[in-house]
Amino acid sequence: MVRDGFKAAWPICLGYLPIGLAFGVLAQKAGLRPHEIGLMSLLVFAGSAQFIAVSMLSGGSSAFPIIITTFMVNLRHLLMSSALSVHLSRDARPLFLTVFAYGVTDESFAVNTARFREGAWDSGRALVVNQFSNAVWVLSTVLGGYGGQFIPEGSLGMDYALSAMFLCLLVYQLRGRVYAFTAVISGGLAIIGAVLIPGNAYVIIASLVAATAGFAIKQHLRGKAASVDPS
Repeated sequence: MVRDGFKAAWPICLGYLPIGLAFGVLAQKAGLRPHEIGLMSLLVFAGSAQFIAVSMLSGGSSAFPIIITTFMVNLRHLLMSSALSVHLSRDARPLFLTVFAYGVTDESFAVNTARFREGAWDSGRALVVNQFSNAVWVLSTVLGGYGGQFIPEGSLGMDYALSAMFLCLLVYQLRGRVYAFTAVISGGLAIIGAVLIPGNAYVIIASLVAATAGFAIKQHLRGKAASVDPS
């Protein structure tokens, strides 16, 4: 079980290394010390939210706006947790669910969802994916914090690492025309929202609208197929 989880998690970890180093560098330059960077990664464990928080810290924002902004950005975890919950046992203990939920990220969600759909995957293996990825993330951010004084900002393509990982995960999730349509709608609405809506609420709005549209289209296609073949 542990070995299977490691095999599934290593692509995530390879992506986390440069992103974690990049975050550590930026956090160090924002004034955080290595142990503070590690504590932030351990408690938050959300790459995009951590990048946003560090950016706001560098801009002189106070604690309350940072907390609200990161909360809004991380609301997508409600959707991911809901999607994963159908694959978990109803008899799972609260402690297990707490630890499992803590380790859910965009990357682990994508990998575990794909493995659950393929079959021969369980909550134990999924938990290994979550926690192994978590350990690599925390370690890489701390290393970035220690090496930040030696690594110039934007070097080695670190500024593009996060975007590249999300693009890869998007392609990994495209399993048909409905999914591609949902992705295009979500991306288009996010671009429009970034221009018209202040803050980061447009991320949640674009995701909800696109997901609802994709679900509606999928249900329509299912109903159409059922009417053609009532058997």
